[in-house]
Amino acid sequence: MGKEIQDSRRNRWFLLFTVVFTGLALGLSVLGFSGLGTFGVAGFGRTVASLINLVVLIAPLMGLLLGAISISGERERGSLLPILAQPVTPTEVLLGKFFGTAAALAAAILFGFGLSGFVIAWQGGFAQLEDYLMLVGLTLLLGLVHLSIGFCVSVLTSKSATALSLALILWLSIVFLSDLGLIGTAIVLKLSPEILLAAVLLNPAQVFKLAAMQMIQGNLELLGAAGRYAADVMGALLLPVLMIFLVFWLLIPLGIAIYIFPRRGVQ
Repeated sequence: MGKEIQDSRRNRWFLLFTVVFTGLALGLSVLGFSGLGTFGVAGFGRTVASLINLVVLIAPLMGLLLGAISISGERERGSLLPILAQPVTPTEVLLGKFFGTAAALAAAILFGFGLSGFVIAWQGGFAQLEDYLMLVGLTLLLGLVHLSIGFCVSVLTSKSATALSLALILWLSIVFLSDLGLIGTAIVLKLSPEILLAAVLLNPAQVFKLAAMQMIQGNLELLGAAGRYAADVMGALLLPVLMIFLVFWLLIPLGIAIYIFPRRGVQ
């Protein structure tokens, strides 16, 4: 676990993503529009709404790329065999690498949110701080979900370049093609709200958006027919159901990786 934290600190991509996420979070905090339309620190409530789209872009990419190079990189360098030769099981090795990488990812996310929150509190007070903290928690969960998916990809591939390519394809599909694809498909095929909601729940980034909007605004009208249908059908159970889906998205890819890793080994 400690090795993974040290490796992440030396990873130039990880450091770059940390700087980019922190810089953008600070920028949104400082350059947010006030209620009068002038520049100034917008406060926790308005900043939370601005940060949702940033989180959907950056957190999945960080998780996927860190997870993708975790096992495949060790396998490609030939350092996986000495690790597995130690008196530990493959499952312990995999979980140790996962929790170590998860700690590094969480530190990067908390660093960005921490600096942004400090600036907001300094300039605008602590109004709606609970919304900000809830977004931080959801962001951590979203990052861990994609880290789990990245680990699954890494276990299945032999070379880090292949794993990174697959991770980028997944990121584009999850973050970009999902929104555009759902909108276009819903219009062309005239999908019912039930089918559209099912498609949304199959995408962890969309589940995050639903949960974030529900927590912050208390309604999902901005998310269209699927959001309104979800609120009407599930009511007060909507947020717990969305959280359960995110947990499933975390556990299932990690479970697949745990199952495959001992059988694949160093190959």
